[in-house]
Amino acid sequence: MKSGLEDIVAAETRLSDVDGAAGRLVIGGLPLARLVAEYRFEDVAHLLLGQFFGNAAISQAALADARAQVFVHVEALDDLLLAMPPVDAMRVLLGRLEDGDDAASALRLLAGPAVFLPAILRRQRGEAVVAPDQSLRHSADMLQMLRGERPTEEHAAALDGYLVMVSDHGLNASTFASRVIASTGAGLTSSALAALSALKGPLHGGAPGPVLDMLDAIGRPENAPAWLANELAHGRRLMGFGHRVYRVRDPRADALKAVLERLTATGQVDQARIALAEAVEAEALALLARHKPDRPLRTNVDYYTVLLLEAQGFPRDSFTGLFAAGRMIGWLAHAREQATDGRLIRPQSRYIGPVPEAA
Repeated sequence: MKSGLEDIVAAETRLSDVDGAAGRLVIGGLPLARLVAEYRFEDVAHLLLGQFFGNAAISQAALADARAQVFVHVEALDDLLLAMPPVDAMRVLLGRLEDGDDAASALRLLAGPAVFLPAILRRQRGEAVVAPDQSLRHSADMLQMLRGERPTEEHAAALDGYLVMVSDHGLNASTFASRVIASTGAGLTSSALAALSALKGPLHGGAPGPVLDMLDAIGRPENAPAWLANELAHGRRLMGFGHRVYRVRDPRADALKAVLERLTATGQVDQARIALAEAVEAEALALLARHKPDRPLRTNVDYYTVLLLEAQGFPRDSFTGLFAAGRMIGWLAHAREQATDGRLIRPQSRYIGPVPEAA
C-alpha cells in the first residue's frame, strides 16, 4: 500500500506526460513551449478531444455556438448563487448542463466556464451580464464578457497562453476524479463536476490567490528578505514554491513567465508589480535552498499565474474557476479515454480496524 497512490500507475494515456525529474511536460505529443507558442484554446481542444469525437466536431465555430447555447443558464443566477464563491456558483451552473457523452455535451462543458465565470463576476459587482460574441475566439470572448469591451490582441493571446498551459497535466487529483466517474458509465457533466470539486481543494488548485496576498504583504522588494525569513522561521509555507511531482523548476512557470513578459512589453502590465514578484522569487529561492536543502522547492505554476490573471482583470477569488476553464479540456479527454479504453476503477483497501471475536 502506498499512501496517496504515490508512484502507482493507474492508467495508460495518449494525452499528456509529466516528467517530474527532468521538468518536462508533453501535451498531445507536443512539448509545452511549442504548444503555448503556436496553439490557441480551440486548437488544443481539437488536438485532445478530436480523436474521441471526430476532428470536424471540435471546431472554433462549434465552440462559439456552444457559448451561445449555454448563455441561457446565466438566467439562473440568483442572490443565493451570487453569495457563493465564484467557483461554487460556476459549479451549480455547470450542473444544469445535459449529462451526455457526445461532442455537443463536451462543447457545452468547454463553453460553460468561459460564459458562467464572467457572468458571475459581473453580477457580483452589480453589473449587467454580457452575451457571448460568436465572431470572437474563445479567450477573447471570455475577456469581453468579463470587461464589457473588446480586449487587445495581446491580452487575448496571453489568456490563450494560460488556458493552453493548464489544459492537461497527467493524472493529477482532479483528472483522476474525472476518470473514476467516467469509468462508472456516468456522463461528461458528472465527470467534470467531480473534477471541479477536487480542483477547488487547497492542496490542488484551490489556493493560487495567496501568492498575491504574499506580494501585497511584502509590498516592496527591500522588504522581501525579512518577511520571507520570518515566514520560514515560523514554519509557514511560501506560496508559489514546491510541487508534488516536479523535482526541478515547474516548466509551466517558465512558459507562463514568457507569456507575461510578452504582455509586459506592450505596457499593459504594472511594471512595479512584476519587479516586486521577480525580487521576491529570487529571495525565496535562495532562502529555501539554504533552509531546506534536502527538498526541491522551486517556483511552480501558481506564482506567475496570479500575476497574469490579475493583469487580465480577474479577481483572486476567481482564479480556481479560471484554472477549470483551461483544464476542462483535459478532464473531458481523460473521461472519454477512460470510458473508451478503460474499465471500472475499483482499487482495494486494507482493513486495519478492530477484528470481531470468532463466534
